[in-house]
Amino acid sequence: MAPFTDREREQVAELHAKGKGRNAISRETGIHQKRVSAIAAELGLSFQRGGARTAAATEARKADAATRRARIEEQALAAAEKLLGQMFDKAKVFNFGGKENDYNEVEHNEPPFADKRAIATSVQALMATALKIAEHDRADVATSGVDAWLEHMTEDGDD
Repeated sequence: MAPFTDREREQVAELHAKGKGRNAISRETGIHQKRVSAIAAELGLSFQRGGARTAAATEARKADAATRRARIEEQALAAAEKLLGQMFDKAKVFNFGGKENDYNEVEHNEPPFADKRAIATSVQALMATALKIAEHDRADVATSGVDAWLEHMTEDGDD
């Protein structure tokens, strides 16, 4: 790597002082991102943002998301339970039609097989959703693969 010029140092220092991140400085000056990082390191500048405030906000966001997932999990289980109750309840079967376009209905002790199959499919989907949410929240997601990637990609700033 070629030595840094005084102009490059000045540009990086000036834009950093204005709160610009590494990528923004690179775009604005045409200096490669790695070179911007190296110049900043030489000048003792850091692109890490927020520190404790960012960490606290991230934790609050994660806690809010966990609460919302728990609520959705509970709703999915309740809906599955309600549907299961319909599996063997009385069912009204109806149709419109005929020459006179009339309405006919019949009450059965249980839903027809096709309706039971649809109920079972819906219950299965709801249970799968609830289980996936429960597995997600049981897993150690403190630093998932996506979180680690995001942290790595933003450690030098992206403003």
